[in-house]
Amino acid sequence: MGDQNPTGSKLSPVLIKIKPYLAMVSLQFGYAGMYIISMVSFKHGMSNFVLSVYRHVVAFCVIAPFAFVLERKIRPRMTLPIFLRIVLLGFLEPVLDQNLYFLGMKYTSATFASAVVNVLPAITFIMAVCFRLESVNVKKLHSLAKVVGTVITVGGAMVMTLYKGPIVDIIRGHTHSHSTSTDNSTNQHWVAGPLMLLASCGGWASFFIVQSFTLKKYPAQLSLTAWICIMGVLEGGVLTLAVERKMSVWVIGWDSRLLASVYSGIVCSGLAYYAQGVVSRERGPVFVTAFSPLCMIITAALGAIVLAEQVHLGSIIGAIFIVFGLYTVVWGKSKDPLASSVPLKDEKSNNLELPVTADHNSINGRT
Repeated sequence: MGDQNPTGSKLSPVLIKIKPYLAMVSLQFGYAGMYIISMVSFKHGMSNFVLSVYRHVVAFCVIAPFAFVLERKIRPRMTLPIFLRIVLLGFLEPVLDQNLYFLGMKYTSATFASAVVNVLPAITFIMAVCFRLESVNVKKLHSLAKVVGTVITVGGAMVMTLYKGPIVDIIRGHTHSHSTSTDNSTNQHWVAGPLMLLASCGGWASFFIVQSFTLKKYPAQLSLTAWICIMGVLEGGVLTLAVERKMSVWVIGWDSRLLASVYSGIVCSGLAYYAQGVVSRERGPVFVTAFSPLCMIITAALGAIVLAEQVHLGSIIGAIFIVFGLYTVVWGKSKDPLASSVPLKDEKSNNLELPVTADHNSINGRT
């Protein structure tokens, strides 16, 4: 015991410091896998509306038992204002963002869609500043770095979107096989697809902002995740019944459609909502979205290998800018004080102190 304590005391601060980074990087790999698996399921005839509903059914079934058991003592009482915020959260991400994103991805490609999502940090940063979740002081280097990094990230995304350049043959004899169909799809829907993707980014950024405010009133991440998932099922189910008239769209077999529902439900809804909520409370919503450009790079690599999507020189140049901008934003955010170390001004009770302990315990249980 005496030998373990000194070692634990040295490792614990380091682990606590790097956990938010590890969590966000891991999520980007999870999202990249979801984009590829979802694209395959769409090619097998799955409706994006049905996928959105099924993934949140799976997420709720996985998260709800943990929320019920682990957060019995810290779960606040449900009030009407909190419930209305949860209804809004269930609409912004599970319904609005995901369906617009999947439609935009079907009209373009998985690589193109993941590139457009790189504007998410910029939109979130602007909204966070407007709602005073982020402060900007150009006289301080780390604060200026967040602004400059955001601009560089958006610039890299614009390069990827507007400049193609020659095709880089990553997998010889594999890249050109579907070049014609990919180009036709992109050219045919080059207006509707990007607009849907940009609108989905707006919904996703709004989700992070509303989630940050909701966690201050309802500081039980697992329970909030379960609520968001069940509201996403109900609201998404109504939308699906209104859009998809054939009941046969709900039928899935033991194929990529089932895999897409289970994988995206567990990784990209259940675990992602929870992890993003925990990290957002500590580091802010801008930190959470700053890692999204990594997903584009991972998706582009997987898309070229699995889906035979083209990789252009413009994508590689844009990726370099995006990585540099990402590093700049993350460096600036690392210099900000932790939310858990700053006392909240609007505390009226000790209820808000519980999630700080719960956050560290919950994170330790997942890593």
